[in-house]
Amino acid sequence: MIHRAIPARTLATGDRMPLLGLGVWQLRSGRECEDAVGWALEAGYRHVDTARLYGNEASVGRAMAASGVPREEVFLTTKLLPRTLDVRRHLHESLEALQTDYVDLYLVHWGSPLADEQWLALEEAHRDRLARAIGVSNFSATQLRHTAGLGEVVPHVDQVEFSPFSFREGLLRTCEELGCAFESYSPLTRGRRLTHPVVGRIAREHGRTPAQVLLRWCVQREVAVIPKSAHRERIVENAAIFDFALTPEDVAALDGLDTTGRTDRAR
Repeated sequence: MIHRAIPARTLATGDRMPLLGLGVWQLRSGRECEDAVGWALEAGYRHVDTARLYGNEASVGRAMAASGVPREEVFLTTKLLPRTLDVRRHLHESLEALQTDYVDLYLVHWGSPLADEQWLALEEAHRDRLARAIGVSNFSATQLRHTAGLGEVVPHVDQVEFSPFSFREGLLRTCEELGCAFESYSPLTRGRRLTHPVVGRIAREHGRTPAQVLLRWCVQREVAVIPKSAHRERIVENAAIFDFALTPEDVAALDGLDTTGRTDRAR
């Protein structure tokens, strides 16, 4: 059980988005997804991220209902099916699957020829309070600025792949300039870089795991993270990142692992 409160970032809407959440991408609908969400909520998580494309919204809804955690305490995100303009219908179907009458964050899943029209429909859902906040995923700085000028709302969140190895510093700066919160998916590099010697050295110096170091690098920048796991012990481990801090030297060493050129691109 995690006893330390998980910090949150205030969005432009005034809503609070916890800096740690559970991502359920690639978790199988049914027992695997329901167990993971249940374990996360039991461990103190109050942020769950899913998407229509993942096919597990109903599992998330069942797990949240079974948890006993009041709906208003959980920051719930889902994403629009990428290639649809029937936004209102798809959102209502997501809400039905999730067993809720609103989501805390609704995202355009990625930029496409339909993204402009999708965004304007998301603004309507936001006005109707079906989505308390709206945002985008996998948008570059150029796409983000374009979307910010389409209607009345600057995207509240941009969710992209982000870690010391994918340090998209230019995109992070653009988000800060626009007042758009930055959120990281795959902050653990899908496990591919957990054995990097720099990450390992810093983990040993702090008595932490490599995964905890990578997550801490994000949250020290007020970047929300949504690591995915189907294992209870990993879910609990990933939450134990708010009782230590990386030094400026640690941060600089991790910054130096970037392979993206610190660009403003999303990928």
